[in-house]
Amino acid sequence: MKRYVLAMILMALVQTAFAFNEGSPAAKDSIIVEYGHSGKIVILVDNKEDFEKLKALDVNQIIRELDLELDEETGELTVVEIGKGDKEDKELVRVEEHGAETTVALGRIKVIVDESGPSTKVRVEKKKKEEPPFRTYFNVDLGINNYLEDGSFPTSDNPYAAKGWGSWNVGLNWMASQRLSKGFYWDFGLGIQWYNFKFENRDYQAVRGDNGVEFIQRTDVDGFKSKVSASYITAMTLFKLDFGRMNDNGEKGLKIGAGPYFGYRVGGRSKYVYRELDGSGRHKDKLNTGIYLNNVRYGIRGEIGVGRVTFFSTYDLNELFQDDKGPALNPITFGLVF
Repeated sequence: MKRYVLAMILMALVQTAFAFNEGSPAAKDSIIVEYGHSGKIVILVDNKEDFEKLKALDVNQIIRELDLELDEETGELTVVEIGKGDKEDKELVRVEEHGAETTVALGRIKVIVDESGPSTKVRVEKKKKEEPPFRTYFNVDLGINNYLEDGSFPTSDNPYAAKGWGSWNVGLNWMASQRLSKGFYWDFGLGIQWYNFKFENRDYQAVRGDNGVEFIQRTDVDGFKSKVSASYITAMTLFKLDFGRMNDNGEKGLKIGAGPYFGYRVGGRSKYVYRELDGSGRHKDKLNTGIYLNNVRYGIRGEIGVGRVTFFSTYDLNELFQDDKGPALNPITFGLVF
């Protein structure tokens, strides 16, 4: 009974392995050789070159190898070789016998046949794909900005009070991840972030004054949008804990991370969109206010996620504007990582 079960398992494993190697379930021509009452050999060929190679196979040799004795020291028997290229690229179908239990393995697939009881039991196991110790990846931050003044958000009576919807934060990050231990990682990377702070009161415009940034009320026009923006090249590092991988649950567990970042400013300006009081079309004023923005930013980044969904938050430990050149505002961001 065991030999018939193993024969079916081997055929399934071989077909699975070829499906993995080809990368698509494309249809193939088949050669079926029937013998005896129920014996059958199935050969799949999808091109002329493979058919020519098939002619060189020694089927008798393959059949004889099925009856090779086991290695007494390892209890292992190599039945079939599958693959192409160099020998180290080939996968081996291996059979191991331990009393009444026989194991057939190919790559990450393992089939256990147990004949210790009155009936034969077959169990299929698939080894989880081994995680590389080091990898690189790219991600995108998308969030909303605000800032804190003396530990709280500025109220609407301040001309620079930020409106959440429209104060977008966009970040493009190239990252590398080093696994320190099971479920524990050290990530580091480089990216660029765009800060936008859209004012709640669209009648106020940020302009460059003689001694700092000034917020002037525009009563001569009908304002539609007013904001300050800045962009930074940013380096960051994060220490992460992945409880899913730590507990062998893959990506299903909780993930948390935290670490510092440092950025250098590469741009900064204010933008004011308005319409003349007589009803004429929209106009835009773009002014260089970057001279009063801090050239560097540094702070703490935190991440928390479950599965493929990850939230992030950043908090600048230094202020958006230079000392005594604008209000004392510490930017803060909330968003998603894609």
